[in-house]
Amino acid sequence: MIIFDLNYDKKSFLPIAMLKLFLMSFLKDKKFLIVGVANKFSIAAGISKSMADQGADLFLSYQSERLLKKVSQVGDPLGCKNYYECDVSDDDSIDSLIKEVEAKWGYLDGIVHAVGFAPANELDGNFVDVATREGFKIAHDISVFSFTALAQKAKYLMKNRNASLLTLSYLGAQRTLPNYNVMGIAKAALESTTRYLANSMGSDQIRVNAISAGPVKTLAASGVKSFKKMLSYNESRAPLKRNITTEEVGNAAAFLCSDLASGITGEILYVDAGFNITAMGDLSEVN
Repeated sequence: MIIFDLNYDKKSFLPIAMLKLFLMSFLKDKKFLIVGVANKFSIAAGISKSMADQGADLFLSYQSERLLKKVSQVGDPLGCKNYYECDVSDDDSIDSLIKEVEAKWGYLDGIVHAVGFAPANELDGNFVDVATREGFKIAHDISVFSFTALAQKAKYLMKNRNASLLTLSYLGAQRTLPNYNVMGIAKAALESTTRYLANSMGSDQIRVNAISAGPVKTLAASGVKSFKKMLSYNESRAPLKRNITTEEVGNAAAFLCSDLASGITGEILYVDAGFNITAMGDLSEVN
């Protein structure tokens, strides 16, 4: 372990500004594909910024041409020069994306999978009343299998590079939440997928982890009925008495995708101001 004494002798040590720069570039020269940036408010945007701040080169995919402008508004200020359209429900589209990455870079140090979707009618009401076979298929195909599909297609670009795969989950994977319904089931499958991928890809020195982020006001989250109430409830019950930011999720993601987390795989890291550890709220509020 290296210990830096910041009370340095000017003749012997690097200036503090240079030292800080060294310490804050732990993804320097690393190359990451980020799938799922929707706009500047998305969690994937926060991850993109944190990774770029740590020196990473980014390749951003976007779902359709209509989203390119919003995605480039995230990537351009970060120095991103690579964008490519990809429909994660289409294997040929994923294959084209990975081949484009190979043509540009030749290898990958990791993929961030920030994709989740279920039809809006599945996210409003009691699960047993609103669940449909088609909605179940769609939620699991886009939110879960796409993570495996990306891993399958890109494995050869990451093999033996101490690379990292990262996805995004939510507490609804472990506990029931109002209106979250089929997305909770899909997130549970995604967390299980994280463990199975970690075991399958470990021999190739590829790590696989997930972040279970607290509720954040994003375009995707707005599809869940009463989401604003969920934000208020989370803030009142979380040990830190606040909600988290996309920057905080981004910083955790940058760490998990870096060599600093080289011994971590198959884990679900909670970034939720501690909400997941609580079982009851303030009993003084109970009559």
